[in-house]
Amino acid sequence: MYIKRHVEDVVKKASKMFSAVLITGPRQVGKTTLLKNLLGDLEYISFDDPVALMIAKEEPGNFFQKHSTPLIVDEVQYAPELFPYIKMIADRSGKTGLFYLTGSQSFHLMKKVTESMAGRVGIISLQGLSLREVHGVGYHKPFVPTEEYISERSKYVVDIGYNEIFKRVYKGHMPALEDSEKDIELFYESYLSTYIQRDVRDLTQVGNLSDFVRFMTVVAARTGQMLNYNDIARDVGVSAPTIKSWLSVLEASGIVYLLQPYFNNVTKRAIKTPKLYFLNTGLAAHLTRWSTPETLERGAMAGAFFETFVISEILKSYFNAGITNAPLYYYRDKDKREVDLIIETNGILHPIEIKKTANPSSRDISNFSVLDNLGDVKRGSGGIICTYQEKRKIGLNDYIIPISYI
Repeated sequence: MYIKRHVEDVVKKASKMFSAVLITGPRQVGKTTLLKNLLGDLEYISFDDPVALMIAKEEPGNFFQKHSTPLIVDEVQYAPELFPYIKMIADRSGKTGLFYLTGSQSFHLMKKVTESMAGRVGIISLQGLSLREVHGVGYHKPFVPTEEYISERSKYVVDIGYNEIFKRVYKGHMPALEDSEKDIELFYESYLSTYIQRDVRDLTQVGNLSDFVRFMTVVAARTGQMLNYNDIARDVGVSAPTIKSWLSVLEASGIVYLLQPYFNNVTKRAIKTPKLYFLNTGLAAHLTRWSTPETLERGAMAGAFFETFVISEILKSYFNAGITNAPLYYYRDKDKREVDLIIETNGILHPIEIKKTANPSSRDISNFSVLDNLGDVKRGSGGIICTYQEKRKIGLNDYIIPISYI
């Protein structure tokens, strides 16, 4: 059963503005399924087909003589030779909505796109299913903890029980796993193998694949922590420059997200190291060997996984609204005062604390005041995202925000 994706409206809008629409994101998050459901019976070419790939690479000039537009091209990163011809066809026709492209590895893809297709392609990021999509919530605006947002969002809230949250954290956000008959462990074992064999081995210069799996495991175990290349390198047994290169592969694949620190000329004591989030908590749980949702919820990493899940859901709310560069940051200074998440809108900083607790208190937002003296920017309303089941005001301008409000 197809679950309606919130990014559909963005795809429709982009198809009227650009000759080509490119959807990037991790493997199996539903890029092709989205396009097929949205566009109907357009001709479809997949470069997972070795014959189609051979023709595209060896005879790119003849490729489009055999295939008419509009056209869906899946896994286009494997045939970058096509981009000059896509550009030529787009310029010659002057039409929009000619090509619908997908790519699960933007490590090389984005360079080719920016070189060949500037101004001719609309780029859309897609992650796996959001809680909104799973529950059929028809609210598409990106999350921000303002009174206006919370008031609007309250009309679309679906009750999400505490146990369901960690089942979702454990399972992750892959559309294929919405089928309750699927074996989660078997799915992620296969997923990992496919990712390593196709995206890592074929598109990068990773020599030892077992080292890369160990690296992914070490990174998954550090989700929600500040990035430290040397520590990861020590645990994996390779050099820090190698870790930096490998991490760029995970980031370009949409598997990890680096949350940048907020700082400006005034924040001289601010830490300038990004925080690392392994976006698919299901894959992270598989790599770090949590066997059930219950053991994960009771384990030492429960808080980090909950925080990662919340960051992932907020990020999806921006991606699904067509905002690929979400205005998300965090703050930590040398005095160890930290704000888990900052959302910047029009020069206003909205602070967020993320807690697994069902008993939030005003102490949880005590660090929000560090944003009061950061120069020309202003602190706006903020909140605590937690497992408490009702929205409430806490203080003058902040909120207790149930996870169902994301």
